[in-house]
Amino acid sequence: MSVASTDIEKLAVDTIRTLSMDAVQTANSGHPGTPMALAPVAYQLFNHAMKYDPAQPNWPGRDRFILSCGHASMLLYSVLHLSGVKATDETGQTTDDLSIKLEDIQNFRQIGSPCAGHPEFGEAAGIETTTGPLGAGVSNAVGMSMAQKWLADNYNTDEHELFNYDVYAVCSDGDLMEGVACEAASLAGHLKLDNLCWLYDDNHITIEGDTDLAFSENVGERFEGLGWNVVKVDDANDLAALQAGIDNFKACSDKPTLIIVKSIIGYGAPNKQDTHGAHGAPLGWDEITLAKENYGLPADEKFYVPDGVREHFNANVGQRGAESYAAWAEIWAAYQNSNPEKAKELQAMFDGELPEGWDADIPAFEASEKGDATRNSSGKVLNAIAANIPFMIGGSADLAPSNKSNLTFEGAGDFLPGHYGGRNLHFGIREHAMAGIVNGMSLSGLRSYAATFFVFTDYMRAGMRLASIMHQPVTYILTHDSIGVGEDGPTHQPVEHLSACRAIPGLYVFRPGDANEVAECYRTAMSMKNHPSAFVLSRQNMATLDRNTYAPASLSNRGGYILSDCEGTPDTILMGSGSELGLCVEAANVLAADGMKVRVVSMPCLDLFADQSAEYQEQVLPKEVTNRVAVEAGLRMSWDRWLGLDGRFVGMHGYGASGPYSEVYKHFNITTEAVVEAAKN
Repeated sequence: MSVASTDIEKLAVDTIRTLSMDAVQTANSGHPGTPMALAPVAYQLFNHAMKYDPAQPNWPGRDRFILSCGHASMLLYSVLHLSGVKATDETGQTTDDLSIKLEDIQNFRQIGSPCAGHPEFGEAAGIETTTGPLGAGVSNAVGMSMAQKWLADNYNTDEHELFNYDVYAVCSDGDLMEGVACEAASLAGHLKLDNLCWLYDDNHITIEGDTDLAFSENVGERFEGLGWNVVKVDDANDLAALQAGIDNFKACSDKPTLIIVKSIIGYGAPNKQDTHGAHGAPLGWDEITLAKENYGLPADEKFYVPDGVREHFNANVGQRGAESYAAWAEIWAAYQNSNPEKAKELQAMFDGELPEGWDADIPAFEASEKGDATRNSSGKVLNAIAANIPFMIGGSADLAPSNKSNLTFEGAGDFLPGHYGGRNLHFGIREHAMAGIVNGMSLSGLRSYAATFFVFTDYMRAGMRLASIMHQPVTYILTHDSIGVGEDGPTHQPVEHLSACRAIPGLYVFRPGDANEVAECYRTAMSMKNHPSAFVLSRQNMATLDRNTYAPASLSNRGGYILSDCEGTPDTILMGSGSELGLCVEAANVLAADGMKVRVVSMPCLDLFADQSAEYQEQVLPKEVTNRVAVEAGLRMSWDRWLGLDGRFVGMHGYGASGPYSEVYKHFNITTEAVVEAAKN
């Protein structure tokens, strides 16, 4: 392909390159080399391959494009701008503005610009997910592919094909080095997700230098072993070869596809191309001038869009997308007439709402001294809710029998290779990928959940953090919550994990103290549209409190509430969550018998309590009462705000031990007697 050619396709590709170079250099920050290398890939996908309408960037039938190598964000911003993708308002409706305006690109990496350093979901239409942590995007893409398969199996009819979209993810060497990518690819291959295509930028460059420093595997052979269809394109600039690879993907009916694309990082920059110098730093204006001369574009013009380029995109992706959307809209209108109940379910999902009556069957639990493990009551509540939310779907990382996370009602079924209609997902022992996959499913409109032992959130935290950054209402079911795990010992006994999860802004961590708190915490969490929630649940039994004696569990929706009280100002306030709430109740009875005035405060969700008004917080925890005791089989860190300088903590200060759970509690002095002593002293 001649650098002097004025061919419109080459002109469009080179415009993506120059916009990216100029933006990075103007910001004096960013990664120019990969957008320069992959401009032909983004061009070919958007302008000639994808089913995508720039005027309707949120329509449910569109193909998805994920830039997993989020450091190359200018690649995405440039192609969204040139494609004329429309902006959307807070309700998701399109406006007359562009999603990415030229002035946004000119303000790349600046406060207030939607063109952030890495793509951020919600900042601009066309950004399908937040990427940057390598491997995250490709795991999201697997979730989106699974969502399409599930939606098609449950809602498509012989007459109305609503869901038949593909998911494309562009990934880098760094993505494929990350373990989460291999976890996700393994599951995708097992599930035969033939609607999934990863395009791997094989440029042999990382920040430190050539990939030979640390990466010498045969990626194609690895993916063939994972059950993928592997296609090779020897030159990223060969648009015909790229299209042939995409056509190969579309023709493959039983495997996901990996297209290995050989590219030259910093393509066109004569002194820096094919070196790590083009990766993570601006090229310099002198090098940019030389690159523009190589492309045959004006060397002295910045953010230059040649005449005809926008029109070229509009004549291709614009026109083709409009036709695709119009056809889909016609099918959707007919579907609503022919399948009104199913259409009502889908409309709720499209709108981010829950169906009417979703919480009607949440059980109320009878008082019981023996009680039950909160993981068991969680399973009952989960099934009652999911039965009324047809698009609630999730699963466990091979621990469903222990997590009590299986949906057991009639018709729930399993999501399996070639049988995609079931609502029980089986992630295998792949916690990190599971967290990324449920994010992708949530971004597709489904109410997704993931389950495992609480201690294994160590593997999931990156995905949980991204769910919160993206304001996705993902639910995490996390059982075996403390030293109450018992005999499995310190490797399986979460200690620091409550504080670690509570430290994630926007993640609401619920640790209910009895079965009815479980029910009410689910009711509260499911009503949240913009935050993920984590349910931290016990293995061991705890009493189900008599709500004729104690305050109603519905007050759990405040995060913390007065469970039992005394006359007048308390001498001490006992606070607890989860299984330790019972210790507070028992200690309060002992202290009251000794003549102390005691208030017990249940704190199932410290994050939610922190959201309450200062007046409510003062009502529950009056400043004048400084004798406070918090009881939790975790670390003190989360509680200092509510304990104050004079408060005492009964809990863990190090790791656990192996033994029967009741003996482990005694060993670490988390007992009724310890709570009584703390309150008295």
